[in-house]
Amino acid sequence: MKKVAMFISIGTVIGVGLMLTFSSVMKNTSTNESCESCHVHPHATERWKRSSHFNSKSGVKVNCVDCHLPPKESADHTSAKIKLGVKDLWGYITKDSIDYNWAKKSRLEHATRFVSNESCVACHSNIFPSRLSDDGITAHLYYENKSEELDIQCISCHLDVGHHDPNYSHKKMVGVPAVGSGDTTRYASATPITEFVDFKEQIPHTSISFDMIAIEGGIFEMGSPAGEEFRSEDEAPVRTVTLDKFFIAEVETSWDAFFSFYGETVSEGRTSPESVYQNNSTLPVADAISGPTPPFGIPDQGWGAGDRPAITMTHYAAETYCQWLTAKTGKKYRLPTEAEWEYVARAGDETPYFFGGDPSDYSNEGLLRSIFDADTTHIASYVIYANNSSAMTEEPDAVTANPWRVRNMQGNVMEYCADKYDSAAYSSTPLNVTNPINLSGDEFVVRGGSFKSDASQLRAAARGKSDHKAWLRTDPQQPQSIWWYSDIDCIGFRVVCEW
Repeated sequence: MKKVAMFISIGTVIGVGLMLTFSSVMKNTSTNESCESCHVHPHATERWKRSSHFNSKSGVKVNCVDCHLPPKESADHTSAKIKLGVKDLWGYITKDSIDYNWAKKSRLEHATRFVSNESCVACHSNIFPSRLSDDGITAHLYYENKSEELDIQCISCHLDVGHHDPNYSHKKMVGVPAVGSGDTTRYASATPITEFVDFKEQIPHTSISFDMIAIEGGIFEMGSPAGEEFRSEDEAPVRTVTLDKFFIAEVETSWDAFFSFYGETVSEGRTSPESVYQNNSTLPVADAISGPTPPFGIPDQGWGAGDRPAITMTHYAAETYCQWLTAKTGKKYRLPTEAEWEYVARAGDETPYFFGGDPSDYSNEGLLRSIFDADTTHIASYVIYANNSSAMTEEPDAVTANPWRVRNMQGNVMEYCADKYDSAAYSSTPLNVTNPINLSGDEFVVRGGSFKSDASQLRAAARGKSDHKAWLRTDPQQPQSIWWYSDIDCIGFRVVCEW
């Protein structure tokens, strides 16, 4: 009995010692200083101290673990800390912080993985304080009613409260943004077209102009062959497509151009999408076009406007812009069909990329990428994508044009097409078609990938589609906007002009 008692006593002492050690480790590794010593990315501490969670009106300082772990009272607190701690320690030992793309890691899709919404709610038990604005009340009511159904987190709308981001804005856009770079020249008329050559379009009564490239009609093989890497079934079968000649914009529609449309047509009214799409067959009158209502947030994401591609608009908004441009210039402007888009993206080439190269060499997908980095030397000259972007859109001159003098067909922003998306669109039509367009479906075709995309999504044949419900997930307005998306920052468009 004495030996049993001795073993129990020793075991108890060891157990208590281990518990005390564990408790001490948990406590010491939960300090801000401990977090700062491990998370050595630039400006993390400085931006935390500039945030509203550190420099708060009440004087209460929110610590790292207060946001990045579930509350201490939660059953998940310890397990989450151990999991994140092991992950952080492994990264600290095996990786070099200089290789990280910190701009991407500060974006919402990454941040949601490391912020505990449970802690947000526990701290902010009253989400309707007396100083909350009417817009804030609308947004918080929406969150309260829809958070579980739509998996909305507090950080979805409050990204910079923990680490201040000078480019992030949580404000509603008021008024009409300034357009242009101080050029006061205003065009009296649109550019006349007398022959099928490149031209610079002038939008009358604005200082906005843009280059249109003349694309000769022709025949090409649309889709991807069975042996192409990363090929999807909706890219098959390969069809022989004949297209008439058309003009296409050298670059995506810029913010300056889109804000000119917005400033001239901004309204509080709602013109039904059905009316807009029906107007495609007629020449609209500019004064009769009802433009976008003000967006709930800042649509350029704080990245800057100017020549950067306009983003976050709905397909309906892009279509309405085309009708406005048609009315202003007297030419027929529209979105490109999916076939026209791929024809220009290929620029006469039959391989996955107009600039050559193997998709597997450029892509981050596959087992080898856990050992060897993708080759970005060649592709980076032609596209803005996941491996070379600064986690935002870039101006058009950041890349080299394709052989047909068109820029950014792949990367930078996804681009709307006129077609509705149908996974069986190719297989349900003849193998030889002329000027095809599909108008049956619920979503629209988007092409080209974006600054977030892997190289596999940049192939000329790769198809994507809009996701209307998901892209409006956090829009609290009732009814939700028909003009602006709240949850997509990499969708844009370019225009085609008919000959």
